[in-house]
Amino acid sequence: MKIGITCYPTYGGSGVVATELGIELAAAGHQVHFIAYSQPFRLRGREQDIAFHEVPVSNYPLFEYPPYDLALATRMAEVAAYYELDLLHVHYAIPHSISAYLAREMLVRQNRRLPFITTLHGTDITLVGLDHSYLPITRFGIDESDGVTAISSYLKEKTLQEFHPERPVEVIPNFVNCDVYTPLPDPEREAGRARYAEPGEKILVHLSNFRPVKRTGDVVRIFSRVAGELPARLLMIGDGPDRSSAEWIAHRKGIQDRVHFLGKQSSVSEILPLADLLLMPSELESFGLAALEAMACRVPSIATRVGGVPELIEDQINGRLFPVGDVDGMAGAAVELLRDPERYQAMAEAARHTAQTRYCASKIVPLYERFYERVLSGSAMAKG
Repeated sequence: MKIGITCYPTYGGSGVVATELGIELAAAGHQVHFIAYSQPFRLRGREQDIAFHEVPVSNYPLFEYPPYDLALATRMAEVAAYYELDLLHVHYAIPHSISAYLAREMLVRQNRRLPFITTLHGTDITLVGLDHSYLPITRFGIDESDGVTAISSYLKEKTLQEFHPERPVEVIPNFVNCDVYTPLPDPEREAGRARYAEPGEKILVHLSNFRPVKRTGDVVRIFSRVAGELPARLLMIGDGPDRSSAEWIAHRKGIQDRVHFLGKQSSVSEILPLADLLLMPSELESFGLAALEAMACRVPSIATRVGGVPELIEDQINGRLFPVGDVDGMAGAAVELLRDPERYQAMAEAARHTAQTRYCASKIVPLYERFYERVLSGSAMAKG
């Protein structure tokens, strides 16, 4: 198949999933064309059977804001026509599904069929979509899609509850390449850990886009309590609006020399296996991709019991779950786990087992391929 993929190319879960899906599809023999305003950050530009098409946006004096959604629709239609795409797969409803709808309608006049699939990732439904001014257009984009998927059962139910879409929503969860995100041999792991920590120190990690919903301040507060109980370091991977406040909290608590802000990293698969625990105290997660990537590396997560996270993490089995804001509870669980090697090893093994048996790319990507085939045949296009 020839597949066009549009996503937000910035640091965030939806862009990661879209990019990794494109890479896996290309490896399976499909031709993949990314269409976005910049190259997705996890795309290196040297992958076989993957092309990137930049969306140029002109700044006319008449427009206070550049009309990206219209420029995107035009570029989608151009790429689809020039490269004979079979379908578009857009990640995040607003504005991508609307741009895809416009591209599809533009191509109808050329007697070309261009079905499009929308994958819902979370904030397009839970935050943007529920803004009253965006709700009608979000519902329209969902209903006009030729196929709709959601990354968790939680998100599907939230979509049905808030939008009452005419279009069926199929759950296809996020995934991880279990051959890339994998535990390291002990000598290699210890050598890598030495770049960040002294022998005997534990390493905790946080991975996000540092938006308020990720509660990065809680990450530092949790670590401060852990560091008061045992020697440890914290690796903060990512960047965003709350980085400054997280840095301020680290300085205020006097732990700045033990907290390492690594910025955005394109190869987190090389860092996650070095950690002992991942901290994910988010206000809301529709899935929890960072936790899954850590689990595949045999690293359990301390997370919040929100959204789709309980679908991934089973409390006391492959990780720990707590209410939002329970800094003391999460810190206490981290210390308890790190001081109990036998229990830690069992939880780490269970985390890897969950990733391997339920969420490996080899299991999830074929679900997308079959969904594409259903859309192309028309069997997934009937409205409910």
